[in-house]
Amino acid sequence: MSWIGRLFGKQETSSNVAKQRLQMVLVHDRSDISPGLLEEIKDDIIEVIARRLTIDPDNVVINLSNNSHESRLVAEIPLAMKNGRRSPSKK
Repeated sequence: MSWIGRLFGKQETSSNVAKQRLQMVLVHDRSDISPGLLEEIKDDIIEVIARRLTIDPDNVVINLSNNSHESRLVAEIPLAMKNGRRSPSKK
């Protein structure tokens, strides 16, 4: 689901979730990156960004996509909001 859909509270259908999962499996197979390695990368990204910003680590989403020209790793990292503003993490 796109971030716009999540913003407006649209629910994903089970068929869309299954399709997204199948796409992720195919991308993993084509890129030779195991799901375990992708999870380790996700944990590292969360750790590094959480040093400087307050984030919602439970809702971080990492996607790997391939096309004929490139492979792309995309991270969606929700920032914690305080009083309508992003709040920096405490040091």
